[in-house]
Amino acid sequence: MKDIKVLGPGCPKCKTTYNNALEAVKQLGMDARVTKIEDLQEMFKYDVLTTPVLIIDEVVKVKGRIAEVGEIKQLLQQ
Repeated sequence: MKDIKVLGPGCPKCKTTYNNALEAVKQLGMDARVTKIEDLQEMFKYDVLTTPVLIIDEVVKVKGRIAEVGEIKQLLQQ
């Protein structure tokens, strides 16, 4: 099972990235856990300053911009 995390304080870009991650998982029919992390202390653990951040299996894949559905699908299939 893939572990996907979206870090962000709840801004529109963060919400869009989270929803795109959910949609990518749905389109792939993949077994994955998608978690939205808004707690600043938790976000600091990943040593990133710009949000949104997309993390797949504890590896930062995208930061500082919206990750599109197609891009997330490609990252999940690697």
